[in-house]
Amino acid sequence: MPSPLFRRRTHLPFLLELLASAFARLLYRVRSSGQENFPAVGGVLLITNHISYADVIAIQLACPRPLRFIGYKDLQKKPFFEWAFKITGSIGISASQPREGMRLAAQALKRGEAVCICPEGQISRTGQLMEIKRGFEVIARQAQAPVIAAAIDGLWDSIFSFSGNRFIWKLPRIKRTPVFIAFGPPATADQASTTWARRELLDLGEQAFNERPLLKRHLGRECVRTLTRHPRRTFIIDRTMARQVLSCGQLFAAAAVLARHLRRHVKEPRIGIVLPPGAGAFIANLGVICAGKIPVNLNFTTGRAASEASLLIGGISTVISADVLRAKITTFPWPARTLDLKTELTKAGGKRAMLPWLLAAWFLPNQWCANLLRIPKTGDRTEAGLLFTSGSSGEPKGVALTHRNILANCTQISSLSILPETCVLLACLPVFHSFGFTVTLWYPMLRSCQVITVPSPLDTRKIIDAIREEQVTVMLGTPTFIRPLLKKALPSELRTLDLIVTGAEKLPEELRHAFHERFHLDILQGYGLTETTPAANLNQPHPRAVFASNELQIGHWTGSVGRMMPGMTARIVDPDTKKTLAMNETGLVLFRGANVFTGYLGQPAKTAAAFHDGWFISGDLGRFNDDGFLFIEGRLSRFSKIAGEMVPHGNVEQTIIEAFAWQLQESPPVFIAGIPDATKGEALVLLCTQELSPEQLRQKLSTAGVPNLWIPKHIVHVDAIPMLGTGKTDLKKCLDLALAATAPLPPAPTAPS
Repeated sequence: MPSPLFRRRTHLPFLLELLASAFARLLYRVRSSGQENFPAVGGVLLITNHISYADVIAIQLACPRPLRFIGYKDLQKKPFFEWAFKITGSIGISASQPREGMRLAAQALKRGEAVCICPEGQISRTGQLMEIKRGFEVIARQAQAPVIAAAIDGLWDSIFSFSGNRFIWKLPRIKRTPVFIAFGPPATADQASTTWARRELLDLGEQAFNERPLLKRHLGRECVRTLTRHPRRTFIIDRTMARQVLSCGQLFAAAAVLARHLRRHVKEPRIGIVLPPGAGAFIANLGVICAGKIPVNLNFTTGRAASEASLLIGGISTVISADVLRAKITTFPWPARTLDLKTELTKAGGKRAMLPWLLAAWFLPNQWCANLLRIPKTGDRTEAGLLFTSGSSGEPKGVALTHRNILANCTQISSLSILPETCVLLACLPVFHSFGFTVTLWYPMLRSCQVITVPSPLDTRKIIDAIREEQVTVMLGTPTFIRPLLKKALPSELRTLDLIVTGAEKLPEELRHAFHERFHLDILQGYGLTETTPAANLNQPHPRAVFASNELQIGHWTGSVGRMMPGMTARIVDPDTKKTLAMNETGLVLFRGANVFTGYLGQPAKTAAAFHDGWFISGDLGRFNDDGFLFIEGRLSRFSKIAGEMVPHGNVEQTIIEAFAWQLQESPPVFIAGIPDATKGEALVLLCTQELSPEQLRQKLSTAGVPNLWIPKHIVHVDAIPMLGTGKTDLKKCLDLALAATAPLPPAPTAPS
């Protein structure tokens, strides 16, 4: 019996297979799961995602049987590909005349062969799963053969993929590329559909992504390795007060000195950080995590009660801040041990202590620098950071993010090629905001892209000056923070911007349109939650066609929040019964992925309520289209069930704004809240900053075709809609205002007899 090492795996001639297999194993380290699902004999149709021209090599190395691949027939017009098709026994299929290719594939299946097809029909140039075509269904049903899905992970950044809108012209990896392939269970020809295929490929893609070796590493160690790889590169330009420039090496040296100091003097596992975006926030967070502690960036804009609750939940008795900031924020419950960052660095030895670490960054291998700081190699599922939800709808919850969570989300963002190493990123979002914490703090340290920091997203003039003077190319923010640019910025001041990405709240269409008209810039909408670290979905620029023959592919879809991050999967379920719905039906959105947190700190009941059968409940209602773009219809908590009918608050608000032609400012002019009602379950209350009577409201909404049930019964006039420091509406304060204004008056005291 021949050795398994020489077992035939392809349709190539034996010697050619031996050489090709040996060469492929030098390039790729392929691992797999689910091989037992693959039938040992008989016809079987294998479907896979298509992210690289090396997919066929990886899938054949992992598959237990020789595969007959279905490829693009027009390639055979070129001599090399004609030879490749012939020697591998591949089947050509034409987009214009697919029947002949389908017939040949069905015949191969009937002969008992294993056939492989990529149901997307072309290689992805976004790195994400595209629309699934129906061709594989036809082939399977003609042959009545079982269908197996397999997801390939790890090849997107290889030179044979289109990552970064480049093909071939990328630096090859020195080490073998780690690839993981997850095989799913077989489905019958009748069960296999495009809906089934998308769900299977996403689920298997999530499994495969979770096997990446990178996700087991330590966040601090990875940041140190990146910073010391480019020690002379300018990393931060801090515009908090006087312009301050820090190189990668200087940041590492300052963080190393702080880390050693904290390791000696702080015993508790978590250290609070109260600092605005800037060099101080980078030094403090990196120093804390390199000291083996957990950084907790605290929201200093919320109320005292919420801050005290956060300190209690996190068990925080030590806070790193700045004396100047402490003097300004008098409402924050500063603990007795509040450390001034500058003073602590001076106590630790100052510039003299930093010099050896700076020399180490210049002259030692980056691994040695991490070893000198005694940073573990493995972080994986241990806690790396603690964030608190905004408390917009209740008491703050501690979201414990692991090393795996943060490394996964940064890897996912990096794979989309929207924040390359060459970008100049504006960081103005608060570090206690999940977007600011992951995307404008840890991501730059992992990618060493240049960061320009401005201490507040509300300081529009400083932001404009920073963009103009530092030639910023990428800006991240919320619609609330970006809107003022329309009034205060000239087109010439934003000329260097290539990309603006918004999240945290819905992007109004009129803002997107106005920005495009004035600045010729597309605002790309993303979506996520603190619990997803935060990025779950993101629109990206349309990929350009690298070859003339490339078909048009889309990276963004107006009105959507984008496709899911690579390595994530989702379900749409009924909000009440949790029954799984079709992906294109509107329902409650559930997520699963390496970037999804595992639970709230010290709150098992709330953790259990946040998950359903291992899936994270986003709390948002949405649907997917056939291309995989997610459309958020609204927050479940922002729907009212009135007389059995679901009424979306956001739709009513938008209709009111359009009906009265009100201009959106820094904060919204209206807000709908639902309050308990004895007869219909709930009643709508309109908080409004404009003068408005119930009669005017009813007339306008009735004319606009709004159902009577959707028209608010109460109007409460307010000076401004309450907002949080993160740029979101303060849902709790809005509800409190609605309840207080509609509460029945207490009975008048009766006169004594």
